[in-house]
Amino acid sequence: MKSMTKALLASAMAVAASVPAFAETTITLGHVDPVEWTTSKKGAAAKVFKELVEAESAGRIKVNVYPSGQLGGETDLVQSAQEGTLTMAMVSGPFARVCPEAGVLEIPYLFPSAPVAWSVLDGDFGKQLSEHCLAKTGLRTLAYGETGFRNFTNSKRAVSEPKDLAGLKIRVMTQPLYVEMVKAMGGEPTPIAWPEVPAALTTGVVDGQENPVSVIYANKFYEMQKYMTLDGHVYGADFFLINDAIFSKLPAEDQQIVKRAAQVAAIAGRAIQQINSAEGLTALAAKGMTITTPTAEQLDKFRAVAQPAVISWLEKEVDPTWITKVQSAVDAAATK
Repeated sequence: MKSMTKALLASAMAVAASVPAFAETTITLGHVDPVEWTTSKKGAAAKVFKELVEAESAGRIKVNVYPSGQLGGETDLVQSAQEGTLTMAMVSGPFARVCPEAGVLEIPYLFPSAPVAWSVLDGDFGKQLSEHCLAKTGLRTLAYGETGFRNFTNSKRAVSEPKDLAGLKIRVMTQPLYVEMVKAMGGEPTPIAWPEVPAALTTGVVDGQENPVSVIYANKFYEMQKYMTLDGHVYGADFFLINDAIFSKLPAEDQQIVKRAAQVAAIAGRAIQQINSAEGLTALAAKGMTITTPTAEQLDKFRAVAQPAVISWLEKEVDPTWITKVQSAVDAAATK
C-alpha cells in the first residue's frame, strides 16, 4: 500500500512538474482620454482590454489602467513604455516621433473613409508597419484603434476651400507635419500644447484649431468657435503598444490572451469613436455651429495643395517607399 502511495505521489509530482506555473502578472496601461467608456474611445478600449484579460486569464493577469493623462502626455507614455516603467500605452500621432514611418498614416486626405483605413491598418500594410516600428522602438503594436478624422473649426468665417483659410491662425499639434499642411493650405499654423488650447481660443491667440468631431464637442469648442469644416483632412489612428521585452517574457498562452484582448479592445474603441462622432455632429449643429461640408471638387482643391507639401516633407524623414506602400494599400482597399 505504501509503495502504491509513493508511486501515486511520484506520478502526481511528475505531472505537476510538467504543467507550466503561471506567476501572477500585473500590466500597467496608460492613456490620455477620460475614463468614461461611453464617451471616450480610449476609455472604452482600456475597459474592454482589462475585463477580457483578467477574465480569460482567470485572474493570473491583473490590468491597472491609468487614464486622463495621469502618467503624462502621449510623448511621456511612449517613453515610459520604451523604458519599461509602463507596460502598455495607447497613443496616436506622437508615436511618429519615435517611429517616423508611422507618420505616413497622417498624409492629408489619404483615407477616403474609416472602413478603408481599418482595412489598411488590419491588413498587410499595418503588419509591416508594426514589425518595422517594433524593430525601431522596442514597442509592439498589438492593434490599431481610432482617434477619428480631423476637421477645422474657427471663429471668423465659413471655410469651404483652401483660399478661405488665408490669414487664419490655426492651432496645430507640435508636429512639423501639421505645420506643413496648414501652411500649404494658406493658413497660419500655430503649434500650441493641448492643455493651452482652450485659453488660446478664448483669448484670440488663434482663430481656430483642428480635431475630430468628438473632441470638438467634448471640449465645448462650440462656445469659442462658430464655424466647422467637415473636410476630414487627417485620419488619426491609435497605436495599442506594449513593451516587447515584457511581452516576450509572458507565457505563450498569456501572450495570446493579451493579443486577442487588444484586438477586440481596438474594435470597441473604433465603435465608440464612430458613435460619438455621429452624436457630436448633431449636437454641434444644435449648439449653433455653422457646419460646412466641402464638395468633392472642393476637397480636391484641399488635397491638391496639402498632399504634395506634406509628402515632400515626409520624404526627408522616411524612406519614400513607405509613402508608396501606404498609397497602394489605400488604393487596393478602396476598390474592394
